Amino acid sequence: MEEPHATAGASRPPARRRFPALASQIQYARRFVERTIAPSPEITTATLLTSELATNAITHSSSGLPGGKFEVAVHLAPGWARVEVRDLGSPEQPRAQHRDPYDTSEHGRGLDLVEALAAKWGTEPRPDGLGRLVWFELVWDPGESGADRD
Repeated sequence: MEEPHATAGASRPPARRRFPALASQIQYARRFVERTIAPSPEITTATLLTSELATNAITHSSSGLPGGKFEVAVHLAPGWARVEVRDLGSPEQPRAQHRDPYDTSEHGRGLDLVEALAAKWGTEPRPDGLGRLVWFELVWDPGESGADRD
């Protein structure tokens, strides 16, 4: 398991929130991440990628079963954020599909987006043995704020 490079430098413990594994909760997971990393210039990317991982947790893991849940954790340090989505796991390991850009199917591109837009991403078993953790990291110039991007 790779240790995130900036977690030790994070000025506060990670923010965590658990959500019922319902499609209607994805917007709340995005909003949680948005509020946590504001005013980062990477808010748009963070919320998009959170949406993809939360959707995968609901669609492709045991979290999507009745009564299931998923958890989002955000680690934050100057110029860096790591967003983790913890789910109840599945027999298949999450992986990017590397679809042809001209493929018009509507599904199967979420982890391709994560791979393309994140500085790093990965997946690993949860330390408690109950499912998996899928994460991504974003980096930016610590002096840049979201208001600086126009």
